[in-house]
Amino acid sequence: MSTPEQPENPRSPDRLRQLIADHDLFSPQQWRRRILFWSGAVLVGLAAVGFARAADYAFELFRALLVHGRYWAFVVTPATFAVLAWLTSGALRPTRGSGIPQAMAALKIEDERFRATQLSLRVAIGKLGLTLAALLGGASVGREGPTVHVAAGLLYSLGRRFGFAEPAAAGRFILAGAAAGLAAAFNTPLAGVVFAIEEMSGSFEHRVSGTLLTAVFIAGLVSLGILGNYAYFGHFDIALPLGNAWWAVLATGVICGLAGGLFARLILPSDRGLRGIIGRLRARQPILFAAACGLALVLLSQLVPDGLYGTGYAQAKALLEGHADPAGDFGALKFLGNIASYWAGIPGGIFSPALAVGAGLGSDIARLLPGVDPSSIVLLAMAAYLSGVTQAPLTATVISMELTANQQMALPIMATCLVARTVSTLLCRKPVYKALAEKLMSEYERQRTDSPKENPAA
Repeated sequence: MSTPEQPENPRSPDRLRQLIADHDLFSPQQWRRRILFWSGAVLVGLAAVGFARAADYAFELFRALLVHGRYWAFVVTPATFAVLAWLTSGALRPTRGSGIPQAMAALKIEDERFRATQLSLRVAIGKLGLTLAALLGGASVGREGPTVHVAAGLLYSLGRRFGFAEPAAAGRFILAGAAAGLAAAFNTPLAGVVFAIEEMSGSFEHRVSGTLLTAVFIAGLVSLGILGNYAYFGHFDIALPLGNAWWAVLATGVICGLAGGLFARLILPSDRGLRGIIGRLRARQPILFAAACGLALVLLSQLVPDGLYGTGYAQAKALLEGHADPAGDFGALKFLGNIASYWAGIPGGIFSPALAVGAGLGSDIARLLPGVDPSSIVLLAMAAYLSGVTQAPLTATVISMELTANQQMALPIMATCLVARTVSTLLCRKPVYKALAEKLMSEYERQRTDSPKENPAA
């Protein structure tokens, strides 16, 4: 008689070896991907820190030029805008604007040619150099959006180079790079994660959660090791007590939400009204139009003691510290300066300039609420305006708290951002980054449809 077959022992050595071999923790492929992510995050951290220092140096050179005569800007700024418009009219066209819409579009469209067009190393290097040139010429732009663009491009290129070109895998590299880029640019790790979920992907997937957290952690660690433990604007121990002071939440949420929605609406392309006229003028004479935008920025800057050039960091920090706006209209003028810079079509982000606009508007609102700490109103207005522009209240809340190392204002900031986001939709129904990304995607689909069909018999 044959001996009945014994059931396999689940604890047998062969079974254990198989379990170990099948586990991601011991997979050579997964470890190869992890090492690439970690290496890429280190590169992102180094690039973000180097870009930040180079951006500060470039803008200081422009400010040094103005010390010798503020009217030099009438020559330098329009000429810089014109040159940048010319340089970005061809192969470097993807370097225009913030860079976040390009990363979002590349994440959504799983076409290798489109992704390479938006996120190649050439585009990343061009984005760095041309944004520095914009700041050297006094443009009212920021570096955070470009950092996100460059970081997404670096990780995407690294993944492709080492065999991770499969669409889903490449998408994880793009998403992790974008999150790490924002975290390293502002030294705001939580904001980097929230930004990736709320703006870039629109969802939270368990499969990429560890990837995001690891990339953000390593990029932030590199920034921390070089620059130290710092808050972008410094540490602010301010609070907003319950009671009448919470009228500030409603005031800043409504006013700054409307202003942010108006800004988003004005920078979105359209065939109608003022935006249609602007679009046609820019299409006919892009270089001349960009120079005119630079001239408009210089003329507006004559109305403000320190001008409207650059990110507006110094003015925003001064207003947060409780210093009054000497001109009383910095927020409104910075708003117009940001519009002029964006309409020119040159490389540069809108995050930091948006915070400066919010600070200026907050200083104006503080005059209407004399019993409330002006610094708390400025902080609320910065968060509210950023939420109104991006319609991303969670990102605006977290980033405002991390930029000022302030947790006491968490609930007022969150409430203000929610109000601002709701009010902003009255003027701009779709989030600005999403709308710009969709425009890039629609252009790609149109080009693909219009391109000649391949001959099957060929």
